[in-house]
Parts: sequence; structure tokens; C-alpha cells
Amino acid sequence: MKLTKTFNAFFESEKAGGLLLLFVTILSLLLANSPVQTEYIAFWETNIGSHSITHWINDGLMAIFFLLIGLELEREMYQGELSSIKNAALPIFGALGGMVVPAGIFLLFNFGTITQNGAGIPMATDIAFAIGILSLLGNRVPTSLKVFLTALAVIDDLGAIMVIAIFYTDTIAYLNLFIAFAIMGGLFILNRRKVHSLIPYLIGGAAMWYFMLNSGVHATITGVLLAFVIPFGNGGKKTSSYRLQHFLHKPVAFFILPLFAIANTCIAINSDWHEGLNHPNTIGIMLGLVVGKPLGIWLFSLLAVSLGICTLPRDLKWSSILGAGMLGGIGFTMSIFITLLAFKNDGEEVITYSKIAILIASFIAGTIGFLWLKFNLKPAKVK
Repeated sequence: MKLTKTFNAFFESEKAGGLLLLFVTILSLLLANSPVQTEYIAFWETNIGSHSITHWINDGLMAIFFLLIGLELEREMYQGELSSIKNAALPIFGALGGMVVPAGIFLLFNFGTITQNGAGIPMATDIAFAIGILSLLGNRVPTSLKVFLTALAVIDDLGAIMVIAIFYTDTIAYLNLFIAFAIMGGLFILNRRKVHSLIPYLIGGAAMWYFMLNSGVHATITGVLLAFVIPFGNGGKKTSSYRLQHFLHKPVAFFILPLFAIANTCIAINSDWHEGLNHPNTIGIMLGLVVGKPLGIWLFSLLAVSLGICTLPRDLKWSSILGAGMLGGIGFTMSIFITLLAFKNDGEEVITYSKIAILIASFIAGTIGFLWLKFNLKPAKVK
């Protein structure tokens, strides 16, 4: 199987970005628990206009991250693994299992409690971290496994976006929502009239973001919606979609996601931090990510193959699918993002303990996944 240049560029940027995320997360945790703790945490809470720096990052810059996700998803649907039902079925079923089972495990501990709203937290996979860990295995990793994990993570993100839109929207200002969709309709007309300049789409996207922000629906959804009205054409290098996707890779991987990680992991860890790990919420998060993710991905993939819906690629074994599922348990970016939405009205303590649970679970999932694949994948023979 040959990898397209676009996929290679995406894989390489996510690989380096994942390693950078690991570095800045450790740095942020160290600073938040150092002599400059008070000043460091206060900096991210500083207001610019009516919102804090962290809020602008989470609601503003992360919309650009979702725009990139949307562009990648669109490309996969037109030209990549998701372009044919047979190829798409395996990662789609894997992603579905990787969302349903972790959410089920979380609800097993939290249904009927004040924290049941956090069911979406263990459903997410961090693309950058997952691919970053996979890349450390070098030539042991077959091409099919790279494609499977990447497609699964992209579908997983789409699922997370839908969860955010449906379950984490409180009240809706319908006029603002209508205006946002009206702007999207106008951009779609430009698309159909073959207007290829990115300028009107970016200006319209900024206006969409503003009205979506004030509609009650999370503003980051704008990024995905905008991606699907930007002209794709034949997907070539001169198309609007390709140029924007190519341009966004490095800013997202090396600036936006690291900045999100820094701002949201400045966690002051107290001496009694471990006491919060006994809560049904944190137990649900950790078991959902560490156990639910690999179990769901493996079982649903097996089900799809057993029913004849798809086939397992020749260079993959079921142990490799299980290993990919373990790496899928690295929630981090999306899990923290959903935590902020799920518990925004439940106090800082719940959010802090949830973040700690996500960090611990992601570390365990990444470590186990790496070791599992290292011992189950053989190095490629040098020709």
C-alpha cells in the first residue's frame, strides 16, 4: 500500500507534534508546581476583553484545529481510506467501539450521579500523541496500521465533535445560530460558483465563528463546518482545500496544540491529589481510556470482519489492532477539551481531578500500547 504525499505530511507533522506535546505538558506541570506557581497559573487566567487567555485558546484557536480536522476528514472521504465503504468500514467500526464501550464503562460508575455528564471524556483519542508514540516504533509499523490508527483517530474526533454539538450545548440563541448557518450557506454558494480564493471563505469563517460563539453551540464546531464549504476540486496541490490544509499543518502541530496543552495542564497538584482518584468520575475516565478503548476498538473491528463487512489487511494481525486500540486510549487534548465543557458548572476541583485522571490514563495507555506493539511487531526486513 502506497501512502499519499498528503498522508505522509500529515503523519510526519503529527509525529513531531506529539513529541512536542509531551515536552510542553511536562514543562507546564513543573511550572505549575514550582516557586512561580501563583504567577504562572494567574497568567493563563488573565482576562483579555471579556474572556481569559485560556478561554480564547479553547474557543478561538481550537476552532482552527477543528478546521484542520475537517479538511483531513474531507480528504479521507474523497481520496483516502474513507473513500470506499469497504476500506472505511474497519476504522469506522473500530472508532465506534472505541466510543461506545468507554462511555459505557464510565456510565457504569457514574450513571445517575452529578458527574454522569462526563461520559464523553474517555471517548476521545489524541491524534498527535497516538501517532507520535506509534512513530517511535520505526520500521516495525506496517503501513496498514498507520492508516488504520490515523483514520480511526480522525473518525473518533468527528464523533467527539458530534458529542460536543449534541450533548454539551446548554441553551441556544436561535437567531445567532441561524445567521451562522446563513453565512455557511453563502459560502457554499461561492463554492458551487467555483470561487477558489480563500479570502472570502476565511472572512466568512471568522463571522461564522463569532455568531456560533454567541449561539450557545460550541464555537469550535465552526472549524469543521467551514472545512466542508471550502472548494476541494480534484484535491490537487493548487486547490483551495489542499493549500489551506498544507498551510495549517505546522501551526496547528507546533503552536496551537502545544499552547492548548500548556494552558490546560497548569495544574497545581496538592499532596492529597491521589484522593480524587477514588471518585467514580476519575475511575470511569481511567478505566474507560485504558480498558474501554482497546476493548471496544478490538471487539467492534472483530465484529465487522466476522460479519463480512470488511477484511483485515494482509499485513495486520489482531494483536496489532489491539495495540492500536491501546494507543487510542491516549485521550489528552480531546478528553481535556470535553472535560472543560462537561464540568464547567461543577467547580474547578472536579475539572482538576479529571485532568489528572486523563494524564495518568493517557500515560498508562501510551506506555502499554508502545510495549505491546514493540513485542508483537517485527522490524521490516532491509532490502
